[in-house]
Amino acid sequence: MELVLKYFPDLTSEQIQKFEALEELYKDWNLKINVVSRKDIDELYLRHVLHSLAIAKVITFKPGTKIMDVGTGGGFPGIPLAILFPECSFHLVDSIAKKLKVVNEVVDGLGLDNVKTTHTRVEEIDDTYDFIVSRAVAAMPTFVRWIKGKVSKNQNNTLKNGILYLKGGDLTEELQDYKTVTIYPINDFYNEPFFETKKVVHLPIKFKG
Repeated sequence: MELVLKYFPDLTSEQIQKFEALEELYKDWNLKINVVSRKDIDELYLRHVLHSLAIAKVITFKPGTKIMDVGTGGGFPGIPLAILFPECSFHLVDSIAKKLKVVNEVVDGLGLDNVKTTHTRVEEIDDTYDFIVSRAVAAMPTFVRWIKGKVSKNQNNTLKNGILYLKGGDLTEELQDYKTVTIYPINDFYNEPFFETKKVVHLPIKFKG
């Protein structure tokens, strides 16, 4: 938890309380339904919470922003971002029901009223969002295909609407066809070695109505 406060010192007491509660909730639920590896649970704030919040180092979502988290798994990056941006709405989607059971329990345990979840494939979602976030669930060309038609045309934020993707390693080949992409190395924001090769990738997506 000190890690979160190190990089996000302006949290409200309510946000601090929610971030502190995360560990107990995940440890408890992970014993019943394993969604996070043992090593990752022990380093939850570094590997999951802080990693998710790297997106908030790239953009401060304006109130009313709609965000979909695709392949949310155990609720990352959606849940930490939902705590940080209580005036934005988050839709967490995953095709694996047992993962969403944990997500729902964590959301309830935290009293997050700005999060909804859906057990489905993203292609089945019939709605539009300002941003679509995810943690490396597929190569970018595949991901772009999945979320086709799901990005809103109304621009309300400093960054253009589109994808905010948490990804690691060398992305040169994977992103070579995307001329408008911006890559933000996470070690520009955090100095822990874990983030050395990790990035936030922003790909604006034009609305095609």
